[in-house]
Amino acid sequence: MNSYVPPKVWTAPTQGSGQFANINRPVSGATHDKALPVGKHPLQLYSLGTPNGIKVTIMLEELLALGFSGAEYDAWLVRIGEGEQFSSGFVEVNPNSKIPALLDVSGEQPQRVFESGNILLYLAEKFGALLPQDVAGRTETLNWLFWQMGSAPFVGGGFGHFYAYAPEKFEYPINRYAMETKRQLDVLDRLLATRPYVAGEAYTIADIAIWPWYGQLVRGELYQAGEFLAVHEYPHLQRWAELIAARPAVVRGRKVNRVMGEGPKVAERHDASDLD
Repeated sequence: MNSYVPPKVWTAPTQGSGQFANINRPVSGATHDKALPVGKHPLQLYSLGTPNGIKVTIMLEELLALGFSGAEYDAWLVRIGEGEQFSSGFVEVNPNSKIPALLDVSGEQPQRVFESGNILLYLAEKFGALLPQDVAGRTETLNWLFWQMGSAPFVGGGFGHFYAYAPEKFEYPINRYAMETKRQLDVLDRLLATRPYVAGEAYTIADIAIWPWYGQLVRGELYQAGEFLAVHEYPHLQRWAELIAARPAVVRGRKVNRVMGEGPKVAERHDASDLD
């Protein structure tokens, strides 16, 4: 078998392959001028119903369920497959050109917030909810929030890419990332054998961050890889995944900015009635 030999200096291929070849590039910045729309609500979300996008819509729906009217939001669809994340308006909100991105227009000056974990933290602190106030509880919650942010790329960009999206399937990368994904599932399963929620007795932004990736994965809803990864081996994680999936705010949040896959889809959300 021929092995790839890296060149002395890497250059981008002139012809890409794979599902995302048309939007992958080695430079940042805008590719076209287009302003972002701004709706009537205090919070403007620009996103897509991927696991990272779902984190934020679930968070917003949880805040609304708790009675925080200031968490009302407009959710605008960003079609990443068409390169809409490279518009000049989106790049102003997130220079890294990744969804989700949030614009808080409730104050004197708009505040941009990007990176999904930071958006969860920002909203939790803004409304004083879903993040414990005591030092121990807050620290444990943030332990797992940052664990998710550092670990999920191995599941998505690693396992998910080579198992589900790569134009050719190779044993080495699939084995490498399947092993790491199962190790992470085991981390969570052992943790959830000792407590009802990720950070302890209370539902927090740690659960909201982790469920769209690992909860959906063990429910067979991510990459259709449940059988391949033998997710039945993680009963405590499955118990938690079903508990979170049944929350009304999670049911609602999962619909928003969703345009693919099975289940109810609401491409954009501008009023609570849009989810009815």
